[in-house]
Amino acid sequence: MTENRTEALPSAEHHEGGFRPMPGPDHSEPIEDLRGGPWFGEYIAQVRGLMDRVRLSCPSDEQALEAIARLKELNDLLDATVVDEWSLPGWVRRDLPANGNITLPPFFIDHADNDNVQARLTFDTFHLGGNAAAHGGHIALAFDTLLGTIASLHGESPTRTASLTVDYRSITPLNRELSARAWTERREGRKIFVRGTIHDGDRLCAEAHGLFLTLEPGQQ
Repeated sequence: MTENRTEALPSAEHHEGGFRPMPGPDHSEPIEDLRGGPWFGEYIAQVRGLMDRVRLSCPSDEQALEAIARLKELNDLLDATVVDEWSLPGWVRRDLPANGNITLPPFFIDHADNDNVQARLTFDTFHLGGNAAAHGGHIALAFDTLLGTIASLHGESPTRTASLTVDYRSITPLNRELSARAWTERREGRKIFVRGTIHDGDRLCAEAHGLFLTLEPGQQ
C-alpha cells in the first residue's frame, strides 16, 4: 500500500469499525510513525514488569502504604500523558510486542498473508492461572486477537468476533516463547470461519475456532 499511513488512522469521525487500519499482508511496510517516542517500548516493558510483580505480591502494611503513595504520584504524572483512543501508539507501533498494548499477552507476528498468520507469543507472570500455567481467559484473549487478525486480513476489512471456542489440550506455560498460528477455513458472505493453535515446541497447548463478521461501512 502506498497511502499515507498516518492519514489512514481511524478518528472519531471515521473509525473503521473501531479498529486499527489494515496492515500490509506481510507486515513489511516500514514503520514511519514512532508514536510514543524511542522510549515507549521500555516504558511498556516496565509497566509489564510492574504487573508481574503485583500478580505475585503480598505486601506488608508498610510496603503497601509506601507503594500506594508512589503509585498515586505516578498516576498524577501519567495524567498528563493521556490521549484519546485514536491517538494511541498501539495503532502504529508494530515494532513492539502486541503493538505496545499492555492488555494483550506480548506477541510478535512473523508472517501474515490473507490466509495464514504465524506468531511468537509469551504469557508473562501476570497471566498466571495456577500451578505456573497461563490463565484460560488470557489464552482466549490471545486467540481472539490472532484469529481476528487473520479474519480481517482475509476479509480485507475490520471484523468483529461473533463466536470463539477454545479447547485447552495441555498446560500452557508462563515465561516461555510459544508458537501460534491462525488460518482461514472458509468464507460465507460476511462470515469468516477461522482456526488457530498455540504450541510449546511440538506440544499442542490449545486450539480454537471462531466466526468473525466483516463490518459494513459505518458499523461499530
